[in-house]
Amino acid sequence: VQVAESGGGSVQAGGSLTLSCAASGIMFEAFHMSWYRQTPGKEHELVATARTSGSGGGLRYADFVKGRFTVARDDANNMLTLQINALKPEDTARYYCRRTTQGDPWGQGTQVIVSS
Repeated sequence: VQVAESGGGSVQAGGSLTLSCAASGIMFEAFHMSWYRQTPGKEHELVATARTSGSGGGLRYADFVKGRFTVARDDANNMLTLQINALKPEDTARYYCRRTTQGDPWGQGTQVIVSS
């Protein structure tokens, strides 16, 4: 499995970003997919999950998201996205996508920097 995250950048607080994850080497539609984030010295933190359509296609979010994040999946194009609105400085992190339960190696991630 390979993933390629993109879309990060430096933004001011209150701004928005849309992160993308292109996956290959897997039957994408068969797996729950998640976004995680990591800050230096800390473990990866689960941000959001898009479950498979076969399981009902539900979306799950970490409590700290509080309506600001929207995860979506495009099974036809093997893509996972994460729209982040009302960015806060504490959202500064490297964001990763990964199959939710397979324990795949982490990709390169995409860096988000939010300035106040």
